[in-house]
Amino acid sequence: MNAERRGLVLVIAILLFCAVLGATYGRSVNGATSLADDYQAAVRDFTRVLSVVQTNYAELIDTDKAIYQGAVPGMLRVLDPHSTFFDSRTFSVLREEQVGKYYGVGMVIQPRGNHTVVLSPYVGSPAYNAGIRPGDIIVKVDDKPAEGLSSTEVADMLKGPKGTVVKITVSREGYSEPLVFTVTRDEIPRHSVDGAFLLRPGIGYIRLSGFNETTDHEIANALKQLNAPNLDGLILDMRANPGGLFNASVAVADMFLEKNQLIVSHHGRSSPERRYYAIRGNQGINVPLVILVNGNSASATEIVSGAVQDHDRGLIVGEQTFGKGLVQTVSGLSEGTGLALTTARYYTPSGRLIQRDYKSVSLYEYHYERKVPDHPTEVKLTDSGRQVTGGGGIAPDLVVPYPKYTKFQELLLRSDVFFPFDQSVGGFTRYYLGTKPTITKQFEPDDEVMREFRTYLTKHNVRFTGSDVAENLDWIKRKIKQEVFLSTFGLQESFKVALEADPQLQKAIEAIPQARALYENAR
Repeated sequence: MNAERRGLVLVIAILLFCAVLGATYGRSVNGATSLADDYQAAVRDFTRVLSVVQTNYAELIDTDKAIYQGAVPGMLRVLDPHSTFFDSRTFSVLREEQVGKYYGVGMVIQPRGNHTVVLSPYVGSPAYNAGIRPGDIIVKVDDKPAEGLSSTEVADMLKGPKGTVVKITVSREGYSEPLVFTVTRDEIPRHSVDGAFLLRPGIGYIRLSGFNETTDHEIANALKQLNAPNLDGLILDMRANPGGLFNASVAVADMFLEKNQLIVSHHGRSSPERRYYAIRGNQGINVPLVILVNGNSASATEIVSGAVQDHDRGLIVGEQTFGKGLVQTVSGLSEGTGLALTTARYYTPSGRLIQRDYKSVSLYEYHYERKVPDHPTEVKLTDSGRQVTGGGGIAPDLVVPYPKYTKFQELLLRSDVFFPFDQSVGGFTRYYLGTKPTITKQFEPDDEVMREFRTYLTKHNVRFTGSDVAENLDWIKRKIKQEVFLSTFGLQESFKVALEADPQLQKAIEAIPQARALYENAR
């Protein structure tokens, strides 16, 4: 099928999908007939415009690009910020994330210049067990050079059937010759629970980074591992959790609420209201609960947080959440593509719609500036009569801003001395581990490590003064230890280091008695 016909079929499929939704839930024959007429007119108009563009545009056009990256996303963008078209590649990745597994070697990669770099292998994956580490540059996959290929192309070469073998050649700082790893592909789980451990005796911690088809089982296993019924308190860390599957959020909330309590409801213009209740309930897990959130906590995260807050089951600590209260129906289309179309809005148990305004701001402002309304659009009451607000995300019960970086810290992150996020390592760590030091879990950056650090800054023309280092010394040492632990012991051990000086976590721990009193009063 040629590009023009493929694109036209795709647009027709999307319009037909929307028309079917309207016809399925429509209330009158006249309304359905009018919708069908509008659909036919839209197809005719689109076909005419496409024909004129192909015939008269100054240069030869890429029809696939014009439709897949222009017409279809543009059509959806005028509806709302979350209705989305997926090309075949992104739709395949979405399905992997939702299912919670794929087949390959088990590592996250990203482009860096003309190369593809390993961000981090999953602990226990074939790549990790083979010895591949964060910061390794992929030179070849089997006998095919990786230089100049996109990270997507490299990722496709790394994936393959379970049990097949792939040879990965990497360059690593401190090693004069490339390292070659022979890796046997396997099923790679995409875990949504990144860590579950005791912060101190009696205080459990679970870090939840997403919601997929395995999330409820992972949370159940984490609660069992922590012996949750006997804990004095539990911290559920959902900071930077963008959400995921709606049903997974319902299942997680079910584990903490009383049986038959309302979790969430949703309805839309053409879809009837549906209410979701706790089916099994917490089954005796009455541990005081504190949930950590921030501005990147969205969607399914807000469903769980809203249900816990409205029923006074626990306290929400941190920063205002993103504010996504729209529900998308995801469907496959032709050519392996997919569509996520907003079909409803969801409401917390108290009746709050937490969706932020998107109609009076640009797409950039909506995603990156995230202005909270000066005045809440609605005020509701929790089970015990506390006021909670809607229209701008979930407002924490205890607001604790995360400390901003100092100018010197920002310089170190911009200069790739340290990696700006938790999932990989920066230039200094790659250099330091390239000297092949012996690393144990008793490792602490001592004076010798700090001399190496200053030498590295000088060699890489990162300007600093003695006071710059002295004033940021604790932060620098913690970042070094965090990245060294990530590379040597994996993500969970790295998280433990980062949490040692986390003010939001400290406030969450202090709030456990308050969470206990709130829950006992509401029961």
